[in-house]
Amino acid sequence: MQIVTQDQPFFPKGIQEKFRFIQGMGFDGFEMDGKLLVNNLEEVQRAIAATGLPVASACGGYSGWIGDFDEEKRLNGLAEIAGILRALQEVGGKGMVAPAAWGMFSYRLPPMVPPRNKEADKKAVTESLGFLNQIAEKTETLLFLEPLNRYEDHMINTVAQARSYIDENGFKQIKVVGDVYHMNIEEDHTAESLFHNRDIIRHIHLADNQRYQPGSGSIDFKELFGVLKKMQYEGLLTLECRVKGENLKQAYAESLHFLKELEN
Repeated sequence: MQIVTQDQPFFPKGIQEKFRFIQGMGFDGFEMDGKLLVNNLEEVQRAIAATGLPVASACGGYSGWIGDFDEEKRLNGLAEIAGILRALQEVGGKGMVAPAAWGMFSYRLPPMVPPRNKEADKKAVTESLGFLNQIAEKTETLLFLEPLNRYEDHMINTVAQARSYIDENGFKQIKVVGDVYHMNIEEDHTAESLFHNRDIIRHIHLADNQRYQPGSGSIDFKELFGVLKKMQYEGLLTLECRVKGENLKQAYAESLHFLKELEN
């Protein structure tokens, strides 16, 4: 397992400084914003060479969802994700995280009536994944499909729903993200769902139940890491969370130490 981090507001702004800071905290890699990676590829390559800290993956940094209601936005997003996958190939990254959509519509919030039916939703997402599966094959990367909770997306909320796209279409380069924050809302039992779907889980996002750093809330991370060991999980564990505490850097470092103790 590799424990990596997304960017945080208290990290340095410069690329080189950011990489040194993350390395100094003890993380095993960096999950970069895709746009930041693409727009600063050469500088990122220099930072990797200087620090030895890898870009493990990418998340965000594109303008249209793979299940976007607007066809032009969907196609633009696909082109941008394809560019991010090509950039990941250049730096040795494993893959790109993408949900069906975020914040576009929820059956649980007004107006509660979607502008598109479920069949059209599935068609849009399937076509997008088919295109990205081909790009990922060419770039030797993966597309990590992320289920979100019911308030953030209406199309893919559970690991089983994400899995259905892979099983029904034979997508070899599409794998699934287990985000424990979302799973805590949507799954009957997070650890059991991860173990049951261990063949397609290749990426995990970590946050506690209230979206702050692991160890600050009620999620049982000891149980979670026990299951990951039982799974012989060798993928990425990315901290995707807000941070609270009087000293944010210290609080974040303590959360990383908490996770590394569970990893051992």
